[in-house]
Amino acid sequence: MLLTILFWVPAVLADLPDFSHAGYRGGDAEIPDLAEVCRIAPVAGDNTAHIQSAIDMAGQREPDAMGYRGAVVLEAGLYRVCGTIRIPYSGIVLRGAGAGEDTLSNTVLRATGDTPHQRDVVVVGISSRIWGQTETEGTKQYITDDSVVCGSNKIHVANAQVYHVGEPLIIYHPCTKKWLQAVDFGGVPYPDPSNRNAPDERWTEGQLPIVYHRYITAIEGNCILIDAPVFYTLRKSLSAMYVYVPNMRGTVMDSGVENLRIEVESEGGTDENHAWNTLRFRSAENVWARECTFVGFGHSGIITEACRRSTFVNCSAIDPVGIVTGERMYNFNTYLHSQLNLFSHCYARNGRHHYVSNGTSTTSGNVFLYCVSDSIQNANEGHRQWTQGMLYDGHKEQQLRRKFVLGLYNRVAMGTGHGWAAVNSVLWNCDADADYGVIGLQQPPTANNWAIGCKVKEITGTPVKASSFPLGYVEGTNMEGLEIPSLYLYQLNRRRNGMNVVEVPAANKTVRQWNKGCWCISYAGHLYLPTGQCIY
Repeated sequence: MLLTILFWVPAVLADLPDFSHAGYRGGDAEIPDLAEVCRIAPVAGDNTAHIQSAIDMAGQREPDAMGYRGAVVLEAGLYRVCGTIRIPYSGIVLRGAGAGEDTLSNTVLRATGDTPHQRDVVVVGISSRIWGQTETEGTKQYITDDSVVCGSNKIHVANAQVYHVGEPLIIYHPCTKKWLQAVDFGGVPYPDPSNRNAPDERWTEGQLPIVYHRYITAIEGNCILIDAPVFYTLRKSLSAMYVYVPNMRGTVMDSGVENLRIEVESEGGTDENHAWNTLRFRSAENVWARECTFVGFGHSGIITEACRRSTFVNCSAIDPVGIVTGERMYNFNTYLHSQLNLFSHCYARNGRHHYVSNGTSTTSGNVFLYCVSDSIQNANEGHRQWTQGMLYDGHKEQQLRRKFVLGLYNRVAMGTGHGWAAVNSVLWNCDADADYGVIGLQQPPTANNWAIGCKVKEITGTPVKASSFPLGYVEGTNMEGLEIPSLYLYQLNRRRNGMNVVEVPAANKTVRQWNKGCWCISYAGHLYLPTGQCIY
């Protein structure tokens, strides 16, 4: 008997935000392979200063025309690290020989000791500054549009001639009382009058500004065009939005970590006296991690903070160690001011929240593409306070420990008044286990959330007892034949080539192929790397 599958395109496709600007250089360039400039082998005892000295030496090199200084190569072996290794320079790569356990053929950094308490092991960027906090004098102007709709890349001001193409631009939406009223103060309930100890965690004026970091691509009269859209409709009636050019001094660009393993030494179980984050990116842009493994962290395998337009590909974050409770075990964690980052073909195991937005209203446009979640203890989700434009694309859950594993919903008073944790976000072609799994999907006030073509037993507007709100948009649950297996790759190809997926011949339907050491996507006659880069 022949089985006929009818291919279908979601009716809501045109209404979804454009996520194609996520990733290294906004999805428009492949991660570079930097030339080796220094090579070291492990030494006895603590290797922190040994590795740092090599990085600092490379950091003193003059960058080339592309801004690259070169790669510091760590030969195969075991490197005990008792401190924090820092890459505060642009154009530097820390590269190992492989991410496996065998130290004869792989590079293993073993974080030992707990000094300082719960430290970072490797930091790419700087420790004390977040971009966009300082205005360039004379560049602040109020937006004159009545609204800037979700998906728009155009903004009008009174005098656009004070700006220049190529400049960074902050779009700032103050957190006003009117806006808070429009979103029901985050959907966080008032404290229980019968309980004097019940916290009042409703959102407050000034607490959660919406902030976008963009670049100016064109100026047409008093209209400014920006490099990526906004992910929420900004209304002048609710808040007086404005723009300014930020001071970007100190931002680290074009640096990365490759082909190594970071293990945290601990006593296992609930021990928390050990290194906490294996790899942190902060105040960084166009950076990356690829082919890395992170083991035994307490808080995050990879954490991004004030990090934009970056790619993390073919990385594994597994088996965190600590107490299974809040503020712990976020394997891949987008934190404050994380925007337009791509996590592609990553693997997470045994954490609480494997792929999560721990940012707030300053975090948006982050994509999890073809990632695998194994044995999760809680849920992959927007985690707190108005994260916008999350995309879980081709996401897969396996070895489920609980039913509720994937969510875009209101977390009400959980944590620190998390409330509406994800808005204008999308679950696309996700496999959450059609026999057992549950997706939580709710519609926030003034916005929406979508679940398209997901495999799951149930999609509900009541994922937890304390959170019952209208169901978000659902289409094609458990249906075969989704014409567009990856929303991100479709939007990227459409933006680059003007391609309309409906016009793709049947012979060019999507398949997955093993190429260059990873699963690639064959689509519309082209082959794409996990980063979204077209091979041919």
